[in-house]
Amino acid sequence: MSESTLTVNHAAYEDSYISDVLSEARTIAVVGASPKEERPSFHVMEFLIHKGYKVVPINPGLAGGEILGQTVYASLADVPFAIDMVDIFRNAEAAGGVVDEALALESLPKAIWMQLQVINPEAASRAEEKGVKVVMDRCPKIEIPRLGL
Repeated sequence: MSESTLTVNHAAYEDSYISDVLSEARTIAVVGASPKEERPSFHVMEFLIHKGYKVVPINPGLAGGEILGQTVYASLADVPFAIDMVDIFRNAEAAGGVVDEALALESLPKAIWMQLQVINPEAASRAEEKGVKVVMDRCPKIEIPRLGL
């Protein structure tokens, strides 16, 4: 068991922990990305791009197309470069499979981020055991301005 498993309280994150996750990430895969402007994933992607992150939309039904000018991939495994953070816009049950897919990558992401109301402690434990930081039930579009990043 890694030290992060012992020290991270997923019910109440330290600001420094979230700040580190967001500062260490430069390339963010958004799983469940949508081209629909009414969807939260669209607005989060737009915000992250504006903040200078390289955003990689993941949506099997739209693979090969573009969302906000970014090439869409069918899966994390299809992305031909390293991903620093995986931002999950899927329900808690589906998030477990996304975490497993991320942990199967040749180059592990530094962090896995589960969006608001997405909580999967078992998947979080699997990631943390591999040394991957996890944030659950939070949104980077809220946290970045709150932390002044």
